[in-house]
Amino acid sequence: MYFYSCARAGYINMNHMYGYRCSINGVKHMSSLETLGFIGLGNMGNHMARNLVKKGHKLVVFDVSKNAMKTIENMEGCENCVQTVNSPADVAAQCKHIITMLPATQHVQEVYTSRGTGIFSAIQENSLLVDSSTIDPAASQEMAAIASEKDSSYVDAPVSGGVNAARDAALTFMVGGAPKSFEMAQKYLSVMGRNVVHCGPVGTGQAAKICNNMLLGISMIGTSEAMNLGKKLGLEPKLLAKILNTSSGRCWSSEVYNPCPGVLDGVPSSNNYYGGFGTALMTKDLGLANNAATVTKSPIPMGSLAHQIYRIMTSSGYAGKDFSSAYKFLQDQEDKS
Repeated sequence: MYFYSCARAGYINMNHMYGYRCSINGVKHMSSLETLGFIGLGNMGNHMARNLVKKGHKLVVFDVSKNAMKTIENMEGCENCVQTVNSPADVAAQCKHIITMLPATQHVQEVYTSRGTGIFSAIQENSLLVDSSTIDPAASQEMAAIASEKDSSYVDAPVSGGVNAARDAALTFMVGGAPKSFEMAQKYLSVMGRNVVHCGPVGTGQAAKICNNMLLGISMIGTSEAMNLGKKLGLEPKLLAKILNTSSGRCWSSEVYNPCPGVLDGVPSSNNYYGGFGTALMTKDLGLANNAATVTKSPIPMGSLAHQIYRIMTSSGYAGKDFSSAYKFLQDQEDKS
């Protein structure tokens, strides 16, 4: 690839030192902001990467989907802002500050540790690795230990807020890592989010995210049940949602991400449950919560039940739909009875 060849020839390093020409919204300017690596351009990562570009960062990106890389490389209003490469190792060879946004623990382990192609195969000294995936806290601690051996730092920085918040740079980041590493990561995370919270050492960001998503899964099922019951009792869904959201039953799932089609615009329930946060990913996160509960001997009866429901949904054709499809799942169960 031409861009990759130029980078190997040293042009990326020169641009990083003296600034690079980048055109955003048609206006060319010199930027002194760091060139960042970004790996994982899915529903969330795509928006996060775009917000970094909009703020003037140049990116070196990798994703297993060539279409995803091409889309962000050709994003509207940006010229020569994004370079695509062939592997995570290629990103690490060119960038000392790297953000990853991946689906699950196994993907993080592969991206970071694969021999010859993983980040650790080509990592530079004093690199900063920021992982915004939601994974097992123990895996985050393992990645941090390897990074330390290579004279680099790692923070876990999972996110909350959903696709719309990623698009609007309104995410909440829950960060685990050393204070100095947090300070370095914060300046990038604040570009993509509205709230950046230091939770403690590596792994505590994941702990906070697991607790949050367990509650989210429980509340989405509860909201779905309430909306479905209300409709069966003759209540108009928008009216019921308005009542819930001005009453004690109010929650994020009812107010911001209502699972009943037609109640809100711009959410997956009004798009046949496409886009957003997949049921398979919610099932994975609830599994992480259940594993953590087992290790810590913490009773989570509602969390365990939510995990069972989402597991059934995943094996019943809902895996690729947004997790708010719990509402549709309930209706489908009625049709079968």
